[in-house]
Amino acid sequence: MAETTTFLSTAISHHLSPSQFRLFARHETQQPYNITRKPNSSFSCQAISSGAAAAGATTPTPKKKKNRYEIENLTTWLLKQEQAGHIDAELTIVLSSISLACKQIASLLARSSIVNLTGAQGTMNIQGEDQKKLDVISNELFCNCLRSSGRTGIIASEEEDVPVAVEETNSGNYIVVFDPIDGSANIDIALTTGSIFGIYAPDEQCLVDYDNDTLDQAKEKCIVSVCQPGSNLLAAGYCLYSSSVVFTISIGNGVHGFTLDPAYGEFVLTHEDIKIPKSGRIYSFNEGNFDLFDPKLQNYLNHLRKPGGPAGKPYSGRYIGCLVGEIHRMLLYGGIYGNPDNEKAKNGNLRLLYECAPMSYLVEQAGGKAIDGVQRILDIEPKQVHQRTPIFIGSPDEIDKLVSYLA
Repeated sequence: MAETTTFLSTAISHHLSPSQFRLFARHETQQPYNITRKPNSSFSCQAISSGAAAAGATTPTPKKKKNRYEIENLTTWLLKQEQAGHIDAELTIVLSSISLACKQIASLLARSSIVNLTGAQGTMNIQGEDQKKLDVISNELFCNCLRSSGRTGIIASEEEDVPVAVEETNSGNYIVVFDPIDGSANIDIALTTGSIFGIYAPDEQCLVDYDNDTLDQAKEKCIVSVCQPGSNLLAAGYCLYSSSVVFTISIGNGVHGFTLDPAYGEFVLTHEDIKIPKSGRIYSFNEGNFDLFDPKLQNYLNHLRKPGGPAGKPYSGRYIGCLVGEIHRMLLYGGIYGNPDNEKAKNGNLRLLYECAPMSYLVEQAGGKAIDGVQRILDIEPKQVHQRTPIFIGSPDEIDKLVSYLA
């Protein structure tokens, strides 16, 4: 009875159409998943089967030609990924809850000037940065959606001092890290902003035992669980809030983008299997700090400014002040983005857990590269939850060219 109630409530909460409801119903009656941990601590989920399938034999499924009027929303896509064994039902619900938070944030951003949600909150976050009103509200929206999913065990936000365990749930332990509003300085002037998230596998180290653990002990367990390298990520993505609202995601089998259709309130698949161009003619650095950069990096940037290449033109400099916007453009057009260390910021400005690792995961899934100038971003093991790191990320050929200058 409990399972039936969960099934119906899930279907209703996602506003499934009759055809989607039937797809979901068929899925719920299928065989259970066999979940195994890979060496890199992530999970693979595959349906338990018999016969040839159990022996490892697979029959390629011919790709169905899409009708020109056919659309696929995020809910349907997630259910198909679940049926294919790429994710399990628990992760499907977590990702769906994140998409709901993004819809709510998009709505607030669109009306921020009208409902007096611009300007500073009058408080500072753990990094000593002034918080915007929407920083605080968006953080609450994210946390509430993740808690209500019933599948999240640990929540770690850039706006919070430490990760917290979700004591309301006893059925899920996924670790979710996120930056609720990236580029919040752009809010008051209606420029590009975004949300970033990453999801790690369940970890039973962070189960709060209120009978035996003190609050400090519980926090320590959470921090240890969250401090994982990006190579352990199960999924990552971002939501771009601009002229369109675009939800871009990877679950380890490529990168896919969904655009919010305001007529239906649904994220619709618009960018399937994104592949970043091998090279590009756009670079994005905050050149206001040029004189503070390492001389080798200065030489690289001077090279980009000089006319060259087939068109005889220099690279185009673009800087939005929002990591989500920079990465979104780069995935589609190619190029390179850099937020290096400098004389005043020895570790760079961006957070490893909440920004750099999830974005590096996405870009690598699309065929790009991400480094800190020395090593791969996804190989860095965090020592602190708010640890910062330099980052260079983008098209593989552009990163290789940068490395030749930094060597």
